[in-house]
Amino acid sequence: MSENENSQNEKKELLDALNSVEEVNVGDVVKGEVLAIDDDKQVIVGIQGTGVEGVVPLKELSTQRVNDVNEVAKVGDILDLVVISRIGSDKENGSYLLSHRRLEARKVWDDVEKEYEAGHTIKAPVTQVVKGGLVVDAGVRGFIPASMIDDHYVEDLNAYKGQELELKIIEIEPSENRLILSHRAVVEKQREAQRQEALKTLQAGETVEGKVARLTNFGAFVDLGGIDGLVHVSEISFERVEKPSDVLKVGQEVKVKILSVDPDRERVSLSIKATLPEPWDGIEEKASQGAVLDGKVKRLTSFGAFVEVFPGVEGLVHISQISHQHIATPNDVLKVGQEIKVKVLDVRPDDKRLALSIKALEEKPQAAEGENENRNEHRGGNNRRRNNRDNRTASERSTANAPEESTGFTLGDLIGNELKNAENNNDKN
Repeated sequence: MSENENSQNEKKELLDALNSVEEVNVGDVVKGEVLAIDDDKQVIVGIQGTGVEGVVPLKELSTQRVNDVNEVAKVGDILDLVVISRIGSDKENGSYLLSHRRLEARKVWDDVEKEYEAGHTIKAPVTQVVKGGLVVDAGVRGFIPASMIDDHYVEDLNAYKGQELELKIIEIEPSENRLILSHRAVVEKQREAQRQEALKTLQAGETVEGKVARLTNFGAFVDLGGIDGLVHVSEISFERVEKPSDVLKVGQEVKVKILSVDPDRERVSLSIKATLPEPWDGIEEKASQGAVLDGKVKRLTSFGAFVEVFPGVEGLVHISQISHQHIATPNDVLKVGQEIKVKVLDVRPDDKRLALSIKALEEKPQAAEGENENRNEHRGGNNRRRNNRDNRTASERSTANAPEESTGFTLGDLIGNELKNAENNNDKN
């Protein structure tokens, strides 16, 4: 072979070699062999099929936080990389900035987008609490707005830090690195399933345990594990409760009796006091006739004072049993909340009536006796004339014209007596 022919073959081989070298462009996905680790801050790689080198900075090695390059790469490893930019202007001998992290992220975005299109949820740990919500690591950065964290207001977002949450994908835009997620949507779906199950299983008359979820002026909502039932303020205690917050706290464990279940309206009525001992049980032993008790004035009416002698047990001190002196109204000598001593005149457990007296514990003034005798003599003639028109006994007239002094205090009975008296008078007229 001539010298000219040899020269031509060498040129051809050189051209073939040059033509075999692939051109490197920004955005290309390439393979790089780790040639060296530079000061534990970056990795030097040879881009296969190109004859050029590239650099992978520490922060571009993984989507996870990397403190030591040697944890994720060593000499001889082959890495999948994406070309970010060119370093320098020498096309043949230049170098490229490469990233493994962005390639991983691209795959993550593809996977997340598939889950979004399929309507699936994803799980991700909370990595950071920021103004307005939570940051999670879903392989890529995701954000949960504060309004989408739970189905109720969350005061301290730090309680979620480090927790892995199940999340619904609300919005995804890979080109802008935007991923909006919701934990509230998952919670609401779970609670709805629990609510329907609870409505099927809860039965009126059952006694169950729950946790106070919310307090209002009219009652307390108790979480029964999927559905909230209402304990009306009148069903909290046998004692009078002004505000539920006076006796209950959010988060408090309580035992409740189910009064009713309405599946159509998804409402459950509950009672706490129905699980408590009946205040009137054993009242004949606790408040026997003649017993002296400590009490508190709970209410005042025109005909007497209602006095609580045991929690949930009130008795009536008729106006005639308040004092030996004549009083116009109970307000003249008593105040709501006043602590007093009373004597039991009569007790009727079946009717839940307790007749009490204050004056029975006080010595009758002598002057009062004289005044009563004079008053009786003065009224004698009038009384005889009245008796001619009404042959009823004095006790019958007393019962008809005023609340009975020793038989209890049911308001219906008090009004009923007055109505009967009026009817009798009308019939006579």
